Amino acid sequence: MIGFSFRSLTFTFLFAFLIWSSNFEAFIARRGRHWRPSRGGTSSSLYKNKGKYNHGHNNNNNHNHHHGSSGSKTKPKSPPSHKVVVAPPPPLTPKPKEATPPSPPRKGNNNGGHSVTFNVLNFGAKGDGSTDDTKAFQDAWAAACKVEASTLIVPSGSQFLVGPISFSGPYCAANILFQLDGTIIAPTDSKAWGKGLLQWLEFTKLRGITIQGNGVIDGRGSVWWQDYPYEDPDDESKLIVPLNSTAQQNPPMPPIRSSLSGKMPSIKPTALRFYGSFNVTVTGITIQSSPQFHLKFDNCIGVLVHDISVSSPGDSPNTDGIHLQNSKDVLIHSTTLACGDDCISIQTGCSNVYIHNVNCGPGHGISIGSLGRYNTKACVSNITVRDVVMHNTMNGVRIKTWQGGSGSVQGVLFSNIQVSEVQLPIVIDQFYCDKSTCTNQTTAVALSDINYERIRGTYTVKPVHFACSDSLPCVDVTLNAIQLKPLQERYHMYDPFCWQTFGELRSPTVPPIECLQIGKPSNNRVQSDHDAC
Repeated sequence: MIGFSFRSLTFTFLFAFLIWSSNFEAFIARRGRHWRPSRGGTSSSLYKNKGKYNHGHNNNNNHNHHHGSSGSKTKPKSPPSHKVVVAPPPPLTPKPKEATPPSPPRKGNNNGGHSVTFNVLNFGAKGDGSTDDTKAFQDAWAAACKVEASTLIVPSGSQFLVGPISFSGPYCAANILFQLDGTIIAPTDSKAWGKGLLQWLEFTKLRGITIQGNGVIDGRGSVWWQDYPYEDPDDESKLIVPLNSTAQQNPPMPPIRSSLSGKMPSIKPTALRFYGSFNVTVTGITIQSSPQFHLKFDNCIGVLVHDISVSSPGDSPNTDGIHLQNSKDVLIHSTTLACGDDCISIQTGCSNVYIHNVNCGPGHGISIGSLGRYNTKACVSNITVRDVVMHNTMNGVRIKTWQGGSGSVQGVLFSNIQVSEVQLPIVIDQFYCDKSTCTNQTTAVALSDINYERIRGTYTVKPVHFACSDSLPCVDVTLNAIQLKPLQERYHMYDPFCWQTFGELRSPTVPPIECLQIGKPSNNRVQSDHDAC
């Protein structure tokens, strides 16, 4: 009897447990159909991936890796990015012609990742200024290229002799930081350059590349400049006539020659060039004495340049500070540029370019062009240059095109430009020619919606020079708050000049610019669809 009662009790307990268990499963199912019970080892593997992210860029050898060490084997879910994404400048609004500055750059998410650094000293670089460190830089880049958001370190206190080199993609990981705190110098031995190269340090086909630091890129260009007589190809030089016609306007380069130099090639390299890259940042560094252009961007989208310095003599030939070509969404600010040609030159294919808070001089000013050479089509739009100081430059703000070209320049604002001892502060030249004579042609790059406001200071030759195409005049040229006073020095002085230039005077100017034709030309030829941008 007792045994029967025990079996009944056991059966009753088991039946109750089964009913409770089924209710618990239903409760769990109601909490979410994607719930799964944890499996052994899951939590431990998660914690293995949660490394503490290093926000700094240490030179400590404990953090340097030669071949993508453990920090590079595990990719975080959200890759860290030190890259600054440039917000594109807004389009120029209708009158009044004052564009709004771009929004502040947005920083990438650096949470949850590892900062893997590659110091060139750990790859065999000597940094003594005489040993060729090119291979060490190549090897360090090859390692950094494999790791997203990695840092290549060129440490301070060392001078690295590096020959022509390409830090190239397109298979490199994104958001690589090139931390330049030391000095990189170019070879002065002609053998290092062969028959001539177009660039010295090149970064190509990269996504999110940043060069930053307090370091120096020194092109040691004097060995290139001295081998050739000074010939200024700038067409505006013909307008500048010394008061004493026997005065030597451009003295010869000083006889500085390296014992290693020999005869340098006729093709001179650009010091630092970016090609075909997205989201490029250059900040903090100094680029000096480049054989030709100092900093060049070709076919890039999203360019940020700020707080850099460019330095070379005012008579160093063709040494533009920053050269833009076929590049879009460009922001340049808080930068000092001293060179022997244009402080900034903007070439065909550029749009949405915003330049502000720049010091320029010596040099040839800030130029759009030259455009349309060899009957080519040129398209430039939405350019803003404002809050610029220019001292002792040939030009201030300038647009220059060749006869025979096609395309257009439109939507340009030059605002709040302070000039001091500038020879030609405001220039449009559609008859640009770098030879003694050029053939007259009927086609031209069309210029429209060009705006000048608050341009003030002193000039030494001519305040305004507008020379527009006979067949395609400049239209919608506006002038507002122009105050330019002559400063008699060593050049012949000229009054404002206008040719085939139509637009509007928004306010009285100093001096009076009476040559500007108000309104639009009566027989303005409209470009064909083939020529339009």
